[in-house]
Amino acid sequence: MDSSEKCLWINQTMPPGGLFTSTVEETHPDSHVPWRISPEPFWLSSDEVEWFEELGGHLLKFYQACHLLYSQSLRGIEPGWIAAYLNQGKPDELLRLSRMNRFKNHLPGVIRPDVIPTEDGMIISELDSVPGGMGFTANLARQYTQLDYPIIGGSNGMLHGFTQMIQSVSDRECPTVAIVVSEEASDYRSEMEWFAQALRCHACLYVHTVSPEDLVFTEEGLWIQKCGQRIRVDVVYRFYELFDLHRVPKSELIAYSMKRGLVAVTPPYKPHLEEKLLFALFHHPALSNFWRRYLGKASVRFLRDVLPETWVVDPTELPPHAIIPGLTSQGSPIQNWGQLKEATKKERELVLKPSGFSELAWGSRGVAIGHDMSGEEWGTAIEQALESFGRTPYLMQRFHKGRRYGISYYDFDTKTTKSMQGRARLCPYYLVAGDKARLAGILATICPADKKILHGMIDAVMVPCALAHPV
Repeated sequence: MDSSEKCLWINQTMPPGGLFTSTVEETHPDSHVPWRISPEPFWLSSDEVEWFEELGGHLLKFYQACHLLYSQSLRGIEPGWIAAYLNQGKPDELLRLSRMNRFKNHLPGVIRPDVIPTEDGMIISELDSVPGGMGFTANLARQYTQLDYPIIGGSNGMLHGFTQMIQSVSDRECPTVAIVVSEEASDYRSEMEWFAQALRCHACLYVHTVSPEDLVFTEEGLWIQKCGQRIRVDVVYRFYELFDLHRVPKSELIAYSMKRGLVAVTPPYKPHLEEKLLFALFHHPALSNFWRRYLGKASVRFLRDVLPETWVVDPTELPPHAIIPGLTSQGSPIQNWGQLKEATKKERELVLKPSGFSELAWGSRGVAIGHDMSGEEWGTAIEQALESFGRTPYLMQRFHKGRRYGISYYDFDTKTTKSMQGRARLCPYYLVAGDKARLAGILATICPADKKILHGMIDAVMVPCALAHPV
């Protein structure tokens, strides 16, 4: 097949809607997907693939160390302000649940960083442990593998990795899994339904995608009703955010079943591990000894190169002799966040975003890019961040510009393959089983070069990553 024929074949074999419910933007009537289809994957060199393979282990160690840091802060071994930051704005009941001994060693089973390739190397803009895209990436991997491309993870990498992860959190070899998708996450329901069906065909898992309302509680456990039968649930895969718990029907019953040991839940109810401000803690000078002790020199060196400088936007007044390290305004160090309102455009190459426990903290919502807005707009964004500190802390993060790539895509209007210049966001999916984080696949989103925020959109190309053979 030529390039156009490959794109049309992918379009024809893709489930209508492309496994994602697009409610905002209209697609071409001949397109089954709300993005641009490329005839080939996103190519990575052998060195880049090796880097991604190594990254998973470092990120798992980072989560383990972050969890320990939080625990030691609660117990007074490390400074109390660490836990205070991570607890900010969260309900007491959720915090009590997260600290129960029954769950003290539980960590996220899925780790997905957003990786931006720059001219100077790879940068991780944030981490997600409740990510969408697993079914979507698994489906694309199958499509492009059938075109004989060497897709990273292969055609079943995501299915195999998810199976191992679920088995590691269950006490049964063939557990029944309920992927619980909330109404707020309903755009992802079709991909999770496809993913569950693919898992049932691939592995020794009984997987069903359900709404929270579909769960039935008894004193013996949680159940789902299928084909006139009541089936007991062994594992709940939580596809809803913890800040949304008050809007999730039967969330109290899920939590009660979890506390009683009637069902396993992953990702665990640990909101401190879903905070973006963990990056700021990693870069905090006062915690450097902690990170060296519990991460080791190799992981510290690796992560220092890829985690961008990050600061918590804390309105607390500093003493006269103190500064906020690493930030300047008009060439001088700053002592309060208000001074950044007068920063030059170059000094405003910064990203302002909510840390985590907020409806604004996902899908690129609530993000402000300093050099991409007027000084007045930037000042307003800073004021809003400072005012929300008690409810939702905000972060300031160094902006890193993605490198440009050329990529081709099929244009349904002209019925030809075109090329565009874009910047890429690479999303590797690591599935955790035991002490290993296995790379199951990598999704590439290539946005037009003029876009500052890189995410799925109608004019972006979305493809799996593959290993490029040396020329």
